[in-house]
Amino acid sequence: QFPGGEQAMVKFLSENVMYPAIARQNGIQGRVLCQFIVNKDGSISDVTVVRSVDPSLDKEAIRLIKSMPKWQPGEQRGKLVRTKFTLPISFRL
Repeated sequence: QFPGGEQAMVKFLSENVMYPAIARQNGIQGRVLCQFIVNKDGSISDVTVVRSVDPSLDKEAIRLIKSMPKWQPGEQRGKLVRTKFTLPISFRL
């Protein structure tokens, strides 16, 4: 999970999002669905867009996820494991 829980993640996303100028000018908004792997050390890798809205919003969503601090890694039977996580990021004007 994100350090500090879900509320901390929402706060991080809202404080760090940079709405792309081209999307703002064209009135583009929506929800980008991203998937990524949380590794055993908490780092994030393999960020992909599952459901796209606009290439500029997709790029910003990927940038946001890659800039996140290390997560608390998943655990299975007492051992740390790589975990796939799906995260929707909403863009609203």
